[in-house]
Amino acid sequence: MFTLTISDKPVAITNADEDEARDLLMSEDFKDDLKVLESDGAPLWDGFATLNVRPATEEEKTEFENADFDEDEDDDDDDGEEGPYIMFLVDVTDPDEAEEG
Repeated sequence: MFTLTISDKPVAITNADEDEARDLLMSEDFKDDLKVLESDGAPLWDGFATLNVRPATEEEKTEFENADFDEDEDDDDDDGEEGPYIMFLVDVTDPDEAEEG
């Protein structure tokens, strides 16, 4: 498991292998999401702070393993293979969803 840090603060963890974790967590799409998603009323990433992918700590792995992922959410993928999960380690809100509700 690998963790994405922003300015050395753990923000997200994935159960992908190292190469896939780097591809996922450092992708332009994910970076764009980090600029939109908020924690404590501020964007997770300002576009300038240092992003780093590192091996997850035991505490982060435990938090990930104890998470309750919604298995029914992606039923359109019925090929039996599960892709890697990404879990945020901070409380995250999507301001776009808040406006719709």
